[in-house]
Amino acid sequence: MKKKILWGVLIVLALAAVGFFGFAPGIIEGSMNKVVPAKLAKPSDAAKQLHASLQIADMHADTLMWRRSLLDRSNTGQVDLPRLIEGNVALQVFSSVTKTPKHQNYDANTGDTDNITLLTIAQLQPPKTWSSLLERSLFHARKLDRAAAGSNGKLRVIHTPAELDQLLADRARGRKVVGGMLSIEGLQDLEGQLGNLDKLHAAGFRMAGMAHFFDNDVAGSMHGVKKGGLTPLGRQVLARMEQLGMIVDIAHSSHESVAEILRLAKRPVVSSHGGVQATCKVNRNLTDEEIKGVAATGGVIGIGYWDAAVCGTEPANVVRAILHVRDLVGIDHVGLGSDFDGAVTTGWDTSKLIAITGALLDAGLSPDDIRKVMGGNVLRVIRAGIVPAK
Repeated sequence: MKKKILWGVLIVLALAAVGFFGFAPGIIEGSMNKVVPAKLAKPSDAAKQLHASLQIADMHADTLMWRRSLLDRSNTGQVDLPRLIEGNVALQVFSSVTKTPKHQNYDANTGDTDNITLLTIAQLQPPKTWSSLLERSLFHARKLDRAAAGSNGKLRVIHTPAELDQLLADRARGRKVVGGMLSIEGLQDLEGQLGNLDKLHAAGFRMAGMAHFFDNDVAGSMHGVKKGGLTPLGRQVLARMEQLGMIVDIAHSSHESVAEILRLAKRPVVSSHGGVQATCKVNRNLTDEEIKGVAATGGVIGIGYWDAAVCGTEPANVVRAILHVRDLVGIDHVGLGSDFDGAVTTGWDTSKLIAITGALLDAGLSPDDIRKVMGGNVLRVIRAGIVPAK
């Protein structure tokens, strides 16, 4: 009888383990990265012709956080290599998310809790990632490298301007290739050590946001409790990033941190993903003064596609924010920052980016200006920003 009970318990535990490790990660992602199709206009012949000629760049997707292959087309989430190729994307920036607070919200979060730890265990990631934020980012870098190695040359990890130039040249000759570049969403993964920034750069990271959804030991977050400025470590990090050739991203940083970054920065700064308060008054979106500050550095603002960024999920909402930035600081300082696979609901996935091209044409933008918005501006800033300082 005791043996039967023991076997019953073992079977129940085994089934629970199968459910937790086998199905839970996919169920969680499916509930968070949704596409609720917007009413997209049928692309005109002019939109099709223009879109096929673009070098599109998107400054932010969180795809590496989830357990699915980048190389296989999925009906889950918003980004994978087949859909990037179908959407004619030249460069996708992939962010490393290492920690998010429980009950995450836009107003105030502490760093006392973490949703990602359980996700790393459920996804059977290396045990080192269960307790180390640095190791989580290094794992994401290896994941992108493995995907590129298995892509038969269709996906390339971009580390240098020369690699970016070669990618764009090959695409101009008709090759269906996509570049991936690594970024970091919140430098809590430094674990308080400036030297870890060099480790992350060596692993391939070329962009980083100072904070994510909580204040950390580098900077205050727009969604933190104190929402302060850069810490002494944060000021060291900013200087070291510029020396190494890592682009500074102000997305999610507090207003105080943003002001300090813009005051101290000697190289172009980006806001990788978000919106603007003039068209969508949400606290995480940029004020006009912040937009002017980014433009003054020579940087670019990436406009997202989800409701809290642009107050809707239609292409027209995205275009409205783009036009505001253009009217305020000029067409050279606005681009795309989808936040795909970042626990957001969007009206399209990356395969349907022609919807934005068509909406920009309908809004009266010239083909040359559309080239800048859809990728030219971002590619310009990235190419210059990943060069180490002399």
